Amino acid sequence: MKAFALLLLVTLQISPGHALARQDPLPIKAEVARFLEIQARSLPGEASIQVGEFSPANALIPCVQLEAFFAPGARAWGRVTVGVRCLAPATWSVWVPAEVKVRGNYLVTTHALTAGHVLGPGDVRLEQGELTSQAGDILTDPGQVVGHAARVSLPGGRPLAASHLRLPPAVIQGQAVKVLTRGPGFQVANDGMALTTASDGQTARVRLANGQVLTGIARNGGHVEVRMP
Repeated sequence: MKAFALLLLVTLQISPGHALARQDPLPIKAEVARFLEIQARSLPGEASIQVGEFSPANALIPCVQLEAFFAPGARAWGRVTVGVRCLAPATWSVWVPAEVKVRGNYLVTTHALTAGHVLGPGDVRLEQGELTSQAGDILTDPGQVVGHAARVSLPGGRPLAASHLRLPPAVIQGQAVKVLTRGPGFQVANDGMALTTASDGQTARVRLANGQVLTGIARNGGHVEVRMP
C-alpha cells in the first residue's frame, strides 16, 4: 500500500506539468513565414513579410507537424491572417496575423483620360512604390494597357488599375488552366483550376489536382506562370 501511495503521489506531482504544456510560438511563426514566402514568389515586386505575435500562454498540445493555409479567397497581399493546423500528434488550428508588403513598379496616367479613350504608350508611365497600398488590381506593365479603352474618365497622375480599363480576362474563376512552374534549371507543367479571375499580367491563384494552392501570373490562353527562386 505504501508503494502504491508513493506512486500515486509522484503521478499527481508530474501530471500538472504535462497539463501545462504549451505550443511554442516560434515554430508556428516560422511555418507562417515559410508559407507566405512561397506564396509571394510570383508577386510583381520585392516582398517583405512580417509575422505577428502568437501568445505563448496557450493551451495547445505541442505539435510536431504544422501546416499553414489560407482561408478561401485570401492571398499574400497586405494585412492577412494565416491559418496553422496541427497534423500530429494532435489536431487543432489557430490563426496568426501577418503583413506582406510588396515594393515595385506600377502604372500611372501621364495626363487626364476620357472614358472610351484607347490607351497608347504615351498615356502611362511607371512609378515605384508600395504596391499593397494601391488597389488590389493595380497594373504594373505598359503591355497590359496599350490598345485597351478606359472604362471611366481618369485624372493625370492616377494609379491605373484593371478595373479602370476594358480588359478581357486571361483566366476566369473556376476555369481549367495550365500551370507552368519555372525555377533554376527546371520547368514543370500541371493542370489546375483558377480560383480568381485575372487579366493578362495580373496575379492569379490556382489549385492543382493535388490540392496545392499557388499564386502566379495570368497569361492569355488560360495559362498561369509560377516562378520559383
